[in-house]
Amino acid sequence: MRALLLLTLASLATAAPLPPAARAEVDTLLTRLQTSGCEFNRNGSWYSGADAKAHLLKKLGVLEGKDMVKTAEQFIERGATGSSMSGKPYLVRCAGKAPVESATWLKGELQQARAGSAPR
Repeated sequence: MRALLLLTLASLATAAPLPPAARAEVDTLLTRLQTSGCEFNRNGSWYSGADAKAHLLKKLGVLEGKDMVKTAEQFIERGATGSSMSGKPYLVRCAGKAPVESATWLKGELQQARAGSAPR
């Protein structure tokens, strides 16, 4: 029992949150998705931007817990690209436009945010 407790504590010690600058970028991306009016497709169902943000925050927490993400790009690649359950890519569909893979949409938004541009 004690060995299990020590192992658990050791694994928690290696978990690390995103560095502050990367966290700010991820928060910006998720807020842009939430407020975009676009829909988010996960495993064949469409969800609101707010639901997408909530889901992706959970995935971010898992990635941080495993110390698997240090940059916004890593978050996109490892957590916001597709379903870890089905392997299907996530999609973003905005009014009047064809759906695009979430990685493409998020990377575009990241470039816009870094350039100081308003959301698309």
